[in-house]
Amino acid sequence: MNDTSPSFEVLPGSPDSPVILHVPHSSRTIPEDVRGGITLDDAALERELDHITDSHTARIAAAAAARCPVAPWRFVNGLSRLVIDPERFPDEREEMLAVGMGAVYTRTTHRAPLRPADHDGQPLIERYFHPYAAAMTDAVGERLAAVGRAVIVDVHSYPTAPLPYELHGDGPRPPICLGHDAFHTPPELLAHAEKAFAGFGGTGVNSPFEGAYVPLRYYGKDPRVSALMIEIRRDVYMSEPGGPAGPGLDALAEAVARLVDAVGRG
Repeated sequence: MNDTSPSFEVLPGSPDSPVILHVPHSSRTIPEDVRGGITLDDAALERELDHITDSHTARIAAAAAARCPVAPWRFVNGLSRLVIDPERFPDEREEMLAVGMGAVYTRTTHRAPLRPADHDGQPLIERYFHPYAAAMTDAVGERLAAVGRAVIVDVHSYPTAPLPYELHGDGPRPPICLGHDAFHTPPELLAHAEKAFAGFGGTGVNSPFEGAYVPLRYYGKDPRVSALMIEIRRDVYMSEPGGPAGPGLDALAEAVARLVDAVGRG
């Protein structure tokens, strides 16, 4: 991947769909020049990617979209979150800076050094974070212009056992965690998700991860933009930490499709 290649894909859905399935953390791809700034050796980097990557979530989103009579739009990050994490605040507002995991990570999931202590992350933010954020902002704006509302559904996964980087890892770890935002997650959206995922052994809200991603232009300002984060505990559908997907993937795709259909109808 070079400087002229986009680091993400916007995959069109139905013109009438308000839904954007956002998949920010599914890739393991790191451009060669970015790899040069990471201090881990190759074996350690592969282990870190096993832990930090939301493996197979792009497959879940694609399979869900294929099942929907009114297809959602998909916005898929083509790079690892070890390049930049597009869902972090790019400044001091980001609480994960406390463990070296702001928009550009300097520490691993086990709090070991990932990049040199004096690493300047600003070039990566300029090169990857801002274009990604601008494109996601445009994608939401296009849904607002087309159908008058936008529904962002983030598709994530998380490990069965907490990792040392987690700031809130001592709470419940349900099979499905639903990330809720007080402004952007209306009760009916949460209710639709709880119904869609009822068959996986339980859902919880905002534990161990909380909130939902909304581009900053709309965040806390525009109620036409609603958002929900789906965090799937990895033992539901894959071998941990970074192994193959199992039969749970298809069931999850069906559940995501049910959610998309429900919220797409308004």
